[in-house]
Amino acid sequence: MKKNKETLSLALCIAVLPPIWAVLAPHIHISTGAAALICAGLYVTNGNRAEDGLKITVGFLLGDLWAFIALHLMDWLALNPDIELFLTLFVLGGLAVLISAAAPKYIYCPSYLCGWAIGLTIMSPLNIDQTGSFFLQIAVAMIIGVWYIGFFLDLVQKKILRMLNR
Repeated sequence: MKKNKETLSLALCIAVLPPIWAVLAPHIHISTGAAALICAGLYVTNGNRAEDGLKITVGFLLGDLWAFIALHLMDWLALNPDIELFLTLFVLGGLAVLISAAAPKYIYCPSYLCGWAIGLTIMSPLNIDQTGSFFLQIAVAMIIGVWYIGFFLDLVQKKILRMLNR
C-alpha cells in the first residue's frame, strides 16, 4: 500500500508541476525549458538531497558556461573543425573534472559535465551571435530544474504522503 501511495503521489506531482513550467517558460521567453527536466532528473538521481542542491546548480551553471566558452573558442580558432572540436573538448573536459575535484563542496562534477552537454546540444546548431541569449535561457531552465521540478516537487510529494498517511 505504501508503494502505491508513493507512486500515485509522484505521478500526480509529475503530472502537475513540470507542465506548469512547460506552459510558463515560453511566456517568459525561455525556449529551452525542457533542459529543466534533465536537470531535475540528475537532482533526483542524487537522492533528492536538498543539501546538494546548490552544488548541483553551480555544476549545471558552470557546464552551461563551459558550452558557451567551447563554442566561442571553436568559432575563434582557425584549425580543421575536427581538430578544434577534439582540442576544445579535451582541454575543457579535463579542466571541468579538475575544477570540480578541487571544490567538491561547491561543484558537483556530474552536473558540471551534464550541464556542458546540455549547453552544447542546445547551442551548437545556433549562429554564434545567438549563444548569449540561449546561454541565459539554459541557465534559468537549469535553476528551475533543480529547485522547482526537483526540490519543490519532492517537498510537495512528501507533504501529500504525510496527508495520506494520517
